[in-house]
Amino acid sequence: MGPTEGGIADPTIHVLDLGYQGLTDAIAAFLLEGPRGAVLVETGPASTFPALERGLAAFGLRIEDLAAAFVTHIHLDHAGAAGAIAQRGVPVYVHPRGARHLVNPARLLASAGKIYGDRMGPLWGETVPAPASKVFPVPDEAVVAVAGLELRAIDTPGHARHHHAWRVGDTIFAGDVAGVRLPGSRLVAVPAVPPEFDPPAWLASIARLRAEAPARLMLTHFGAVTAPIEHGERLAEELDVVVSFVTRAHEEGVERAALVADYVEFCRARVRATGATPAELARYEAANPFAMSVDGILGWLGRATGKDAAAERT
Repeated sequence: MGPTEGGIADPTIHVLDLGYQGLTDAIAAFLLEGPRGAVLVETGPASTFPALERGLAAFGLRIEDLAAAFVTHIHLDHAGAAGAIAQRGVPVYVHPRGARHLVNPARLLASAGKIYGDRMGPLWGETVPAPASKVFPVPDEAVVAVAGLELRAIDTPGHARHHHAWRVGDTIFAGDVAGVRLPGSRLVAVPAVPPEFDPPAWLASIARLRAEAPARLMLTHFGAVTAPIEHGERLAEELDVVVSFVTRAHEEGVERAALVADYVEFCRARVRATGATPAELARYEAANPFAMSVDGILGWLGRATGKDAAAERT
């Protein structure tokens, strides 16, 4: 499990806005100050590493001062900078399915490269390998004690199989399993990205978080949710909405390119219906690129039916 210390405390939590792509309220990292040090939950992408350093410096900290870093899952917007942090000597805690990809991110980067192409660098920066000695896989329900804090892993698949939520006191850091909800908005968007999107597993994870009865959720996209039950209900409803939209189009034989265009406009319309400004819509799309979800949903449909739904619609 890696280095641990005894003791239990509730941390002081600071939301670090990483200014992804020059936007506010798109990607967060969380600084937790405990009685014997500080830890980080989420590292953000490598492209925002300088912003992360500046955020820590505002509290008198350097990367090397961190007692540990925790990531909810290994997607580049959540853990792209984990290797750089581990190379500075900071232990990184992650779901067991994700650990090897932090040590050797080649497969992860190749998969992302197929999606983002020549935008990889501007979007995500240079993702570097983490030293194996600094990466610690954490099983479901295990507790890591560090800096006078205790963080408990909650296995929460649905968005990805390698996804943990982390509970500290009455707060759960929910990664993407709690969806995307920007400050001031009622819309909880669904990042249904390939290749591991799984609606039944996601609904089970929502139920599990509800059973935890936390006082609040902390969303990487973005910030605090102080009504977790209502938030979970909205997320479950939206999950049904987006899956139903793509499923109907697939059953009607809509060609993939047309389906992607229709789905993107459908999602934009749902954001606009909340009264969102163009700037707020841009933040939603940066945090949750709508087009990616089509392949995520089609991939799940293919697995559920035993057919390659995405290939059928190319």
